[in-house]
Amino acid sequence: MQIGMIGLGRMGANIVRRLMKKGGHQAVVYDKDNKAVAAIGADGATGTKGLEELVQKLEKPRAIWIMLPAGKITESTIDALAKLLDRDDVIIDGGNTFWQDDIRRAKTLREKGIHYVDVGTSGGVWGLERGYCMMIGGDKAVVDRLNPIFAAMAPGRGDIPRTPSRDGRDPRVEQGYLHAGPVGAGHFVKMVHNGIEYGLMQAYGEGFDILKNANIDALPEEHRFNLNLADIAEVWRRGSVIPSWLLDLTASALARSETLEAYSGFVADSGEGRWTINAAIDEAVPAEVLTAALFARFRSRKEHTFAEKILSAMREGFGGHKEPGEGGSPTPKGAKGRTAK
Repeated sequence: MQIGMIGLGRMGANIVRRLMKKGGHQAVVYDKDNKAVAAIGADGATGTKGLEELVQKLEKPRAIWIMLPAGKITESTIDALAKLLDRDDVIIDGGNTFWQDDIRRAKTLREKGIHYVDVGTSGGVWGLERGYCMMIGGDKAVVDRLNPIFAAMAPGRGDIPRTPSRDGRDPRVEQGYLHAGPVGAGHFVKMVHNGIEYGLMQAYGEGFDILKNANIDALPEEHRFNLNLADIAEVWRRGSVIPSWLLDLTASALARSETLEAYSGFVADSGEGRWTINAAIDEAVPAEVLTAALFARFRSRKEHTFAEKILSAMREGFGGHKEPGEGGSPTPKGAKGRTAK
């Protein structure tokens, strides 16, 4: 199958590589960075110099995946594509877009006969090897048409044991991708996924901070423990009830440096955590842990604890996120001022 890709950053380029390698799909790509286009072109993709050329090189009905930061740049790209595409073409937004923006865009594009699919994509910088977990929103017929793309991107069942009593359910879920519902549902599910991620990361961070401070002078001498954090993280990975990829990344970071001196503890938020809390408010759902985790990230920008160094290490591990001064951004792209109203 042929796919267009706009945006060749950390995830976009690797999505293209996985599609070509795992699925044998053809890719036509564009990015404002000519070097990024040349690099992926060397791997077999067809590079272009602009949106018009990209559209011209795709066979009808076209499918174009946008992998850009949420907000203005994605909005303007979709507006430009809408003027170039034909009826029955598909625009796929695989970034972390606010789900209500998906609904608005789909309505506008539908008037022109253009389909819209939103794909919450999780996998970070490891997706090329591990595959991408996807949460998809859109019309069933359109999602089914794109199934070869999603199947190639997905991680597959792997060695994870089957969940009992799943017979008769959608088998695609066990491969790592889900048609969550109509337009907007994919990014809504991904939004909550990231909100939960905030809470899990905060729990690990606070737990290791307690372990690190178990030998402070304020404690009675017989109550002090000089604990090996790297070994604790490693043993928890093996047979405990709290293993996860986040713990894997924590163990790896602590093995390299138990003090995590390379991290300041400044932790940004990418927007989905805020949107998740807004959704909880709209639904009157108590979300104490997720809210506290988001506020802890705000605090981290003024005072840094060891817990926040743990968070920074995990964020770099799964997504390649850098702290300010290393190419990072202290404010969520496309999220400032956004609410779920």
